[in-house]
Amino acid sequence: MGILAWIILGLVAGLIAKQLLPGSDPGGLLITMVLGIVGALLGGFLGAAMFGVDPVDGFFDISTWVAAILGAILILIGYRALAGRR
Repeated sequence: MGILAWIILGLVAGLIAKQLLPGSDPGGLLITMVLGIVGALLGGFLGAAMFGVDPVDGFFDISTWVAAILGAILILIGYRALAGRR
């Protein structure tokens, strides 16, 4: 995937993750995009480690979107756990 596809994937995955886990998280569009991109990388890494497959195959592959959204949700949960301790 190209850089533009990663940005679009990250933005949409971050928005979906924030909609599935509503809350008062800081950050606007840029933070949501970074959340989704890092979530896609985390989801791809976990998918490869656990199942031995490459879930980040292509932009229109459903496994790419699922991995990105689940990874973004994990990062959002982790952020809230760390931010809640303060």
